Amino acid sequence: MKSYLLGIDIGTSACKVAVFDKEGKVLAASNGDYPVYYPQEGWAEQDPEEWWSAVCRATKETVQKAGIDPAEIAGVGIDGQSWSAIAIDKEGKVLTNTPIWMDTRAQDICERLNKEIGEDKIFEVAGNSLQPSYTTAKIIWYKENLPEVYEKIDKILQSNSFIAFKLTGAITQDMSQGYGLHCFDMKKGCWDEEMCRCLGIPMGFLPEICACDHVAGTVTAKAAAECGLAEGTPVVAGGLDAACGTLGAGVIHPGETQEQGGQAGGMSICIDEYKADPRLILGYHVIPGKWLLQGGTTGGGGVMRWFEREFADYERMMKEQTGMSSLNQLNEIAEKINPGSDGVVFLPYMSGERSPIWNPYAKGVFYGLDFAKTKGHMVRACMEGVALSLRHNLEVAEAAGANAEVLRAMGGSANSLLWTQIKSDITGKPIVVPASDTATTLGAALLAGVGVGLYKDYDEAVSITVKETRRHEPKPENKEVYDKTYETYLELYKSLAHMMTK
Repeated sequence: MKSYLLGIDIGTSACKVAVFDKEGKVLAASNGDYPVYYPQEGWAEQDPEEWWSAVCRATKETVQKAGIDPAEIAGVGIDGQSWSAIAIDKEGKVLTNTPIWMDTRAQDICERLNKEIGEDKIFEVAGNSLQPSYTTAKIIWYKENLPEVYEKIDKILQSNSFIAFKLTGAITQDMSQGYGLHCFDMKKGCWDEEMCRCLGIPMGFLPEICACDHVAGTVTAKAAAECGLAEGTPVVAGGLDAACGTLGAGVIHPGETQEQGGQAGGMSICIDEYKADPRLILGYHVIPGKWLLQGGTTGGGGVMRWFEREFADYERMMKEQTGMSSLNQLNEIAEKINPGSDGVVFLPYMSGERSPIWNPYAKGVFYGLDFAKTKGHMVRACMEGVALSLRHNLEVAEAAGANAEVLRAMGGSANSLLWTQIKSDITGKPIVVPASDTATTLGAALLAGVGVGLYKDYDEAVSITVKETRRHEPKPENKEVYDKTYETYLELYKSLAHMMTK
């Protein structure tokens, strides 16, 4: 019996591929790197064909490391980063690099459309405010700036649907990624023709919407030769990375909440009724009949990767002597610093900021430095700044009527006991850590498992596969200092916002 599942995750800096058994155990996993291109200020784009090449390399390596016959894989699930705008022609050729979720080049287009159509009218249909990070304005940017590309467009795909297309030849649009387009009716889960006309997006660009666990097709002979999977292997449509990670963290019932610790930060609260707030992000869960009210920030684990790259030459040198990674060394020096970083506060707006402030021109800021401060203060302030942005989003969500009781952490940041405890202390929420490094790929694999009938439903899939590794409770003794830090954090942005403009 075919009892293995393959999960593919199209992240911002790399893809991750993992093979799981039915119990959710990882047999093998591999990464495939690819670059982000920054050709101009405010631009951030990637080449989808580089995603595919990385997926092929990582898939072959994973299957080989797992020591299994590719024919034993029952199904493939794919998750991907949000808000791509992959333009392909009738032959399936990629016409240009896609702006990714960090790209803010279409800010002027958003401002114009919000005036012409009306912010309220757009929000009423989409359940999300029109911002340059989303797919919508990127399509219109093609029309106005790359007419030679625009006239050849047959379909606009998302990251996971592009990989599904490369594997199967099928053109899909899953429900969970619909939120990237403001002509998607968030209440009904379908395209809105009138809003398409208002926005100037041809209906023909938009694939038919399908369930995330829908079997889109099977691996073609050509794809099998390129990626090492068996021809005929079922592939499901897949979904948004944050939504698949939410599933992989065991969040499938209303009120359960995932805390995001990947390149980006934020949270996803599972709800079973429509609750929208223009300061947040609303999308469908990969679980049928559920939504996710999300906070999405640009400052997540990427903040520490940036800090390590720019300021950890000493730690990288010491790694050869100690065997301890530079990130773990930074973690150690941060642990010696008092909660609140002795007054150092960091605004983690490293690529503008998404929810809840929605300012593409926001900048990262260190406040409170003096001669007594050390690298450790700055590292801890980075961790605390990300946690403060999480608290900000959770408080806005609570005001919208979506309460989070316990957070379930995922992503590489959850491997840091210090950082996870800081998040618990600052938010005042208990945090449960499942298998953090594999939550997203596991979620993608579970979609495939349900889609091909390996599990009868999502309750069974989660009960079998998702295991709790540890739990953090907020420390009451840190509440007072962190409440004061949070006040400073909010006041800092409020005081500097007038400078963070174009």
